[in-house]
Amino acid sequence: MKTCFFDLNYEELLSILKEWQEPEYRAKQLWNLVYRNLNFVPQNFSNIPKDLREKLDETFEFQPVKIIRNVSSSNQQANKYLLGLTDGKKIEAVLMRYRERTTICISTQVGCAMNCAFCATGQMGFTRNLTSGEIAGQVFFFVKELEKEERKLTNLVLMGMGEPFHNYANVMKGIDLINDPEGFNFGERRITISTVGIIPMIEKFTKAKRQINLAVSLHAPTNTIRNQIIPINKKYPIEDLLAACKAYTDYTGRRITFEYAMISGLNDSIEQAVQLSKLLRGMLCHVNLISLNPTRKYDRTGSSRESINNFYSILDKAGIPCSIRLNRGVDIGAGCGQLLAQA
Repeated sequence: MKTCFFDLNYEELLSILKEWQEPEYRAKQLWNLVYRNLNFVPQNFSNIPKDLREKLDETFEFQPVKIIRNVSSSNQQANKYLLGLTDGKKIEAVLMRYRERTTICISTQVGCAMNCAFCATGQMGFTRNLTSGEIAGQVFFFVKELEKEERKLTNLVLMGMGEPFHNYANVMKGIDLINDPEGFNFGERRITISTVGIIPMIEKFTKAKRQINLAVSLHAPTNTIRNQIIPINKKYPIEDLLAACKAYTDYTGRRITFEYAMISGLNDSIEQAVQLSKLLRGMLCHVNLISLNPTRKYDRTGSSRESINNFYSILDKAGIPCSIRLNRGVDIGAGCGQLLAQA
């Protein structure tokens, strides 16, 4: 099986070319061809000798994800892509169009081990981590797709299939690749990583002091409720999780986002809004409220608009910055928690 080209950082590419007894400047040429010119076809590397082009083509995979299916939402604001990996495994990723930005939501694992009750990906179980190249490869796949629409990628969220902090090393290496100022140079401030709350990795991420945005899937103001929907909460309970989040904001000076999927009759009462506001008071944070998206194996429904508005009002009056997110792509199973990767 070929090596994914995107699994290599610059130093690793340079090392391979040295083994091939190629001059050092070839690494820079290749880096520019791929990451500046977005040329992913070795036969088209016109300034590279023919024998080296052939060797690159034989050795490396420049398209680690390939499209199987593309489904568009009824309002054309979202597209869900079923993507095939080189080993035959499948993932899903989502393209979202806004008036002034274009966002992609990519995956970091095939399946997920977190087993969150309402999440379709968690319901399918865990198969394997994606490599750094498969993570970055999704970005480059969408960049080429967007060229067809004469649009540019403005924002990247790692909120698709999988728990990014369960695959920390590959996720960060993939981000380093697309962020490289000598390459694709996609700014960290336009990237968001979402986690259910793996505290040791939040602490590691905090010490790294990156400019990447951090979102935490909170979804409840008490351990009793959160234990029902997010099993990892039994290992990393709310009080410990929020302490790690507070340490993150204090150390980095960066705001943290809390995602809150509102579930009718479970976590959407006025009392629970008051509890949440007390938990978050004084923290540099923002809360995103969104009505739960339906999945086949979870029988609860999303909260009504009235309940969401009332919940929002309590947080707002308590001085907690918050917003109500619009559901996108729900009609094609592309909403938060709906990715399943079925052929």
